[in-house]
Amino acid sequence: MSRQVFEGLKVVGFVQAGVGPSTLKVLNDHGAVVVRVESIHRPDNLRLAYPFQDNIPGINRGGHFAFANNDKLSMSLNLKHPRSRGVVAKLLEWADILVENYAPGVMARLELSYEDVKKINPSIIMISLSQQGQTGPHSLLPGYGPQLQGLAGFCELTGWPDRPPSLVSRSYPDYIAPRYGVIALIAALDYRRRTGKGQYIDISEYEVSVHWLVPAILDYTVNRRNQSRSGNRCPYAAPHGAYPCRGQDKWCVITVFTDEQWKAFCRVIGNPEWTKGEKFGTLLARKRSETELDRFVGDWTIEHTAQEVMTMMQEAGVPAGVVRDSQEVVDYCPQLKHRHFFWELYHPEMGRVTNRGPSFILSETPAELRKAAPCLGEHTQYVCQELLSMPDEEFIELLNDKVFE
Repeated sequence: MSRQVFEGLKVVGFVQAGVGPSTLKVLNDHGAVVVRVESIHRPDNLRLAYPFQDNIPGINRGGHFAFANNDKLSMSLNLKHPRSRGVVAKLLEWADILVENYAPGVMARLELSYEDVKKINPSIIMISLSQQGQTGPHSLLPGYGPQLQGLAGFCELTGWPDRPPSLVSRSYPDYIAPRYGVIALIAALDYRRRTGKGQYIDISEYEVSVHWLVPAILDYTVNRRNQSRSGNRCPYAAPHGAYPCRGQDKWCVITVFTDEQWKAFCRVIGNPEWTKGEKFGTLLARKRSETELDRFVGDWTIEHTAQEVMTMMQEAGVPAGVVRDSQEVVDYCPQLKHRHFFWELYHPEMGRVTNRGPSFILSETPAELRKAAPCLGEHTQYVCQELLSMPDEEFIELLNDKVFE
């Protein structure tokens, strides 16, 4: 295999939960050496979160943790121990990049702010991924992805008009911000290549999330129209929704935007009498009678399997897609199998585990997942002695002094 794009890059992560590890994952999937600094005294909360492999709880058995932490080296280090300072200094001297997603102020209290870090390594690139950025009146407020969904406006737009706001998923912003984080890191690496200087990157998940709601923001700033929950409906399409199909809890999504798609849709369902009048002849007319339209569409889809509905509609040029559950996505999707999105890796406690690859393929240097997520502290000795060249005597002394906990 060709040299990986991040091969030779050395990264230290003071991270937890979703956004930090997911940012690191893009780097280690493409060849970077990534060291996660953890502690038994305060483990990553995803190590303690369901689902557990075989429903057996354990600090090394968390499925969510395993899904985002393949190929990382886990170093256990008690940052509150006074002797940890020397170990951290060695790590920072070794590293090209420092990634952290603690609440703002934590790194400063640990004397690991960018000003502190660059005194040890002036060329290091440091990135902080936090809820609302490192500055501003609300910057010190801690939180997780679900709360941020509400703050950014996702929840107001998600759900049904007659029901309370809904979450998109448990931590949706944590899967948006890493994309921007890696892009910023690549830009900083290019800057360092040209100048020899590092820099500090401050990413606000709040701002990144609002960026993904640009259509709604524009609708308000241009039209003073405040969008809200509309279920599965869209102002520019009808029918537009998830329709019931034959079988237990089986559904297919159908979307009709244009007159051509509407005519094709009518042909697929056999041009029943209700499609021929003015009541559904135009988009505006269909929108006025959308509840009745959805009922007619559902009466037809329920007689077919979701796969049949999708195939017939797609062959006619009408956008449609099966609503898959998790099992179908992992076990039966031929597209994901073809692109090798899921990887099976061996874990010392869990056995074979499923990991996700990146959502893109580099033609010359495709990603390679090699090792499952680490057990907590699994690589402490390797990091200290092989990467940091720590003498045996020093390592044993620190080990006995409970620095590596």
